[in-house]
Amino acid sequence: DRLWGRLIAVAERYPDLKANQNFLELQAQLEGTENRIAVARTRFNDATRQYNVTIRRFPANLIAGMFGFDQKAYFAAEEGAQTAPEVKF
Repeated sequence: DRLWGRLIAVAERYPDLKANQNFLELQAQLEGTENRIAVARTRFNDATRQYNVTIRRFPANLIAGMFGFDQKAYFAAEEGAQTAPEVKF
């Protein structure tokens, strides 16, 4: 989101940039990348939740206990991961 905001701010300062085909394609690719990451994060957390629920429910809890299956943590971004890489034009 921060990268996207900075990209929009740059585009507003340079109106000719908004009409540039390469810039428009970059915008679309960045937006698509952010969306794919959000979808993957959601799917991972959904699968983690389902796994954690399953290993606590009978009879799966017996098998999970025998084989040492533990609950898994949800996705959490590391410190500084929200800092977007620098995009130079």
